[in-house]
Order: sequence, then structure tokens, then C-alpha cells
Amino acid sequence: MAKVAPSPRDWTRANQGGPPMFIVLGASGNTGKVVAETLLAQKKKVRVVLRDAAKGQAWKEAGADVSIADVEDGAALKGAFSGAEGAYVLLPPNFSSSQVRVDNNRRASAIAAAVEAAGVPHVVMLSSVGAQQADGTGPVLGLRDAEATFTRAHAAVTFVRAAYFMENWGGALYAVAQGVLPTFLLADQAIPMVATRDIGTAVARLLAEGGSGKRVIELAGPREYSPRDVAAALARIVGKPIAVQQAPEEAMTTALVGAGMNAEWARLFQELTHGLNAGIVVWKGGHPLWRGETDVQTVLSTLIGK
Repeated sequence: MAKVAPSPRDWTRANQGGPPMFIVLGASGNTGKVVAETLLAQKKKVRVVLRDAAKGQAWKEAGADVSIADVEDGAALKGAFSGAEGAYVLLPPNFSSSQVRVDNNRRASAIAAAVEAAGVPHVVMLSSVGAQQADGTGPVLGLRDAEATFTRAHAAVTFVRAAYFMENWGGALYAVAQGVLPTFLLADQAIPMVATRDIGTAVARLLAEGGSGKRVIELAGPREYSPRDVAAALARIVGKPIAVQQAPEEAMTTALVGAGMNAEWARLFQELTHGLNAGIVVWKGGHPLWRGETDVQTVLSTLIGK
């Protein structure tokens, strides 16, 4: 009988020695930090991949291995992914870029090539609600491209299409002292939102469970929220009324550029906001919907320091 070649997963287990290793890209960020901490708390073997070596010591003290690599450095990434049972990957935004989609595609290709070269059996990629749409979603188009890139890879891939981050409201909290919540979203339209801590917890679970083939998980918080719901939660926290101050979405690019954002990112965020308001940035359906436990008031309390 002909000898059957081992699967990538069997090869990884046979060659790494000891318990399975899980790789976390972006461990300095909100989601990656939770992924790594959750797996370490479960006594899993974790390697965090960082750009800044100065941040490595704290992770070593927490029990993680540390690799230093940039997301565009294919050779360094291959080394970081070596011996992995599973890996969490994401595309950290480069807000200085004026060619956002081009830069994202280059990064996604570098990460996917490193995953394949290292023989990682299972990858969990952070994506977004609306990633199935071909246009009208702003920066989410880069995640659509990344999903396509990883779909062509040999590894099993789980795409976590996360809802609007609850933490995004942090940028509007400067106005709470004046009793208002500024937004370009429709004041009374509820949309899916999720806490980054719930993303991290879900990703850790998916990595620990392993995977086969390509699949999509839709991830939201316990319920949908409108900006008026967010304002009501803020009012309960600060003990005074908070009014929604809805601005026209057409004014968003000018406002963001005036605040220091480059024109390309500002344009993309306006397109994303229109997509949310118009019901374009939604899930396709037909995939499992997971719901986190963290409500928006809990996240806002943390952001506002109460």
C-alpha cells in the first residue's frame, strides 16, 4: 500500500514537540490581546507576533513566546508561524496610507503566503460585516479582498465577520461634557455592534476548537443598538441627559480631513457610514451568528472611566 502523506496538522504536531502552539498576530491591539490572554489562561501554548520588541517583555512574563515581525516581512512571518497549530491574523490599518486597498492587499498576500509556507493548519481571520459586498463598504473592501486571498490558501480558514465595534464610540465621547453624542449614523437605526473583548474571546474559542475547510462566523453583541440607544446608555453612566447630534453623512469627509485624517481614509469612512445607513453593510445570512455577552453600556463605562 502506498504511504499516505501526513496532513499539515499531523505534520505540525509531529514536528513542533509538546502541546499545540497558537500564534496571535496583533497582540498589542484590542482583539489580539484578548485572544492571547484567553488562550494563556487556558494553559495553551501561545506565541505573540509584535512589531515593537519593547512590548515583548510583558508577554514573556505572562508565559508567551514572542516573535518580532512586520506584517509585510514574509520571511519573518514564516518563522513566526512555524510549528503553529492555529493562527489569528488581521490587517492592522495604516492610517498614513493613501492607497489603502493596495496596501491591504499586499499585507494580506504576505500573511497568507507565510501561513502557507509554514504549513499552519487553521487560520482565524478578523473580517467585517459586509465583507461579501463588492462595493459601497469603504475600508471593508480590503477585507473582502483578504478573504479571497486566504480562501485560495491551503489552510482551513475561519472568517470572523465582526459587527461595528462598540469601541468606535470612544471618538465621540469628547462631547459628553456638553450633553451631546455626535454621529453621522442615523439616530434611530439600530445596527449590529460588538465589543472587542467578545471578538477576542470568540477567536480564542475558534482556535482552540480547530477547523476544517472555509467557513464564516458572523459576530455581534447581545443585541442591536442605535445611536439613540448609545446616548441613553451614556446618560445612565454620567447621570445627565445626552442628546444625539446627527450630522449629514455627506459632511463626514470634510470633518475627518479637518481633524487630521488623510483624504483617502476620510472618503472610505464616509462610504462605510453611508453603507451602514443605507443597509448595504449587512450580513449575507446563511452563516452561524454568534453573540457576545458584553453590552454597550459596559464598553462605554470602560471608555469613559466609570
